[in-house]
Amino acid sequence: MPRKARQISESGIYHIIMRGINKQLIFNEDEDSYRFLQTLKYYKDPSGYQLFAYCLMGNHIHLLLKVGAEPLQQVMRRICGKYVYWYNQKYERTGYLFQDRFKSEPVEDDRYFVTVLRYIHQNPLKARIVDEISKYRWSSFNDYLRWDGNGLVDTDFALSIFNSNKEKALPAFVAFNNQVTDDQCLEFEDKKKITDKVAIEIFEQVLGIYNNGKEFQDLDKGERNQILNMLKDKGLSIRQIEKITGINRGVVFKT
Repeated sequence: MPRKARQISESGIYHIIMRGINKQLIFNEDEDSYRFLQTLKYYKDPSGYQLFAYCLMGNHIHLLLKVGAEPLQQVMRRICGKYVYWYNQKYERTGYLFQDRFKSEPVEDDRYFVTVLRYIHQNPLKARIVDEISKYRWSSFNDYLRWDGNGLVDTDFALSIFNSNKEKALPAFVAFNNQVTDDQCLEFEDKKKITDKVAIEIFEQVLGIYNNGKEFQDLDKGERNQILNMLKDKGLSIRQIEKITGINRGVVFKT
């Protein structure tokens, strides 16, 4: 079956995701993450792209960038090729590191741009790696707090969407990124959305197995939080968990 043609962005802005082959780790140590960020910075001038957001997870990467002098395929070939060459030398391995080709979606308007930006920054939070997005070291969120992006992230465009005055834009940017959401952006195909009907069935199964089916609202906080985390692990969205359990989405999000 032929590959689906890549959608071309009229704005030149793309949300990009890459994952390790067979879901393997592509960042084993801090040095690996540093090296990938150095690679992103190394090619900014020759390729002419702008980088608006990134998040390096254990086995996958999210990027939000705007192409310039070079087309997207050439930009990604440069970045991936340089990092994989270094990675294979370090770990004395050969062959592919990334699964298939990278995936991308066009980002054509400011509203979806900030949605993707927030989605990328909230990845570690939704994966329960941290309890605040500012605590995650390998995303661009803290680059925005520095305003200048540390030479890697182009912060001006995103901040200007919130306010033309940087001092006023920054708190609005932070508040927006910390909003509890169920944003749906580009993801890997094996992450299938669960319907509300199936979500209810999963909840009933979990509650029936756990504590002999005792009513959810009667559980103490520790037991309740354990079930909330089980539901997240099974793929239920925050909206679905709030709707089924009656627990405020802010509580669900932070559990």
